[in-house]
Amino acid sequence: MSTFWIRFFQLVLSLTILVVFHEFGHYLFSRLFGVRVEKFYAFFNPRFSLVRIKRVDGRLRVRFLSPNVPESYEEEKRFNFEGKEETIYKPIDLESLPEGDWRRSPENTEFGVGWVPFGGYCKIAGMIDESMDVAAMQQEPKSWEFRSKPSWQRLLIMVGGVLFNLILAFFIYSMVLFKWGDSYIPAQDLKHGMEFNAQAESIGFRDGDIIMATDGKPTCEFDGDLYRAIAKADKVTVLRDGKEVVLEMPEELSLFDFTRSVPFVSILSPMTVDSVIEGGAAAAGILAGDTILAVNGENAFTWTSFQAVLNELRSRAEEKHVDRNLRLVIGRPGAGRDTLTVTADADFKIGIIHITDEYKPVTLEYGFFSSIPAGIRYGWNTLKGYVGDFRYVFTKEGAKSLGGFGTIGSIFPEKWNWHAFWLMTAFLSIILAFMNILPIPALDGGYVLFLLVEVVTGKKPGDKFLEVANTIGMVILFGLLIFANLNDILRLF
Repeated sequence: MSTFWIRFFQLVLSLTILVVFHEFGHYLFSRLFGVRVEKFYAFFNPRFSLVRIKRVDGRLRVRFLSPNVPESYEEEKRFNFEGKEETIYKPIDLESLPEGDWRRSPENTEFGVGWVPFGGYCKIAGMIDESMDVAAMQQEPKSWEFRSKPSWQRLLIMVGGVLFNLILAFFIYSMVLFKWGDSYIPAQDLKHGMEFNAQAESIGFRDGDIIMATDGKPTCEFDGDLYRAIAKADKVTVLRDGKEVVLEMPEELSLFDFTRSVPFVSILSPMTVDSVIEGGAAAAGILAGDTILAVNGENAFTWTSFQAVLNELRSRAEEKHVDRNLRLVIGRPGAGRDTLTVTADADFKIGIIHITDEYKPVTLEYGFFSSIPAGIRYGWNTLKGYVGDFRYVFTKEGAKSLGGFGTIGSIFPEKWNWHAFWLMTAFLSIILAFMNILPIPALDGGYVLFLLVEVVTGKKPGDKFLEVANTIGMVILFGLLIFANLNDILRLF
């Protein structure tokens, strides 16, 4: 199976889990307070549904490849002009039915699976949502509708989705820690130190430095939190040649400075050959244990610098002819230096595997009960990091970095890996929770904002106001969705 389809199926499965849990949060609180949920769908179902499950005549019916019908309906068999039997659906006035009729029950929800494999929805009676069913809102409020319930119940219904996404993320992180533990490389164990790009060197960092502390707080792990700590710090303490050196940090340092093609800081890993596979390296006589020092006169002593040199050659080759015969200076244990000519392939690969396990990670293992608080801490720390990073979205560089489904899909691994899949799903659940609670109309946070205003002022926003606000919110959201996916398309070219 191709990389595209592996990532596609991971993306669809992940989003399905997230959306179903999110909408189930709304459904659960709606049912708890006696609010009718007309539809609960995984995926979207314009015109028809792959599967539709609903009570008809008091009995549970399952239909496949079924056309969409009104939320409240009854079936009637009749013969058409050709003499063939057909089923028609007649809308029902629920208010005219007896109190005990099953069709009036809030439990009479239509469950289904749509055919557009992204997202899903939970249609709650008596509220203006993305379906824009304003006709129902013009009728008198019914006792089972969302709008008839007290503000505190409506508030819980609206935050239910966000709450369930957070619970899901914490649960996944807990189970990941229980199954695989938590592995990291202690920053102080990096015997070769760290490697820095030109911007970091202009601040005062030097290759081989080990970051010991940021604003006096000791550095424990080399991960994304280290990037955030450096970006926020006023002073960074490094260990250089056995002595501690304190560096002053500039105010304009951004988190984007840490994620460029040449990272601000990375683990200094000498470009030592672990093994040689078929290709130019084998023909040139490169052996396991050799260390590449330079390529075509450019420094390539570390894995990062070696990749930077090859990336530069690769990009130049797209514009004009570039000689694929590379001059490599290598260091050979016990034999000094040597210069070899290696012929790279069309993608400027030379057929070597770099040593990647020089540093043994520390693995923390958790029992079932200890994994739960650890998973909650892990998830909470992830949430805090994402909320802190969100401010970069409003910068020029942040807008360019926005991505749609293509960007999200590319984050999943090329080969199916359950550990990576669940970590990514938990992270997306954190993102979905945070994005939905933003005070934008059409999102859960927009409804929450209006409900809080109602609680404070005692005045309920009018249906017309909610309709206009919801329309504006949907325009904003669709605009962002188009912009993000357009960025994905532009990146392809």
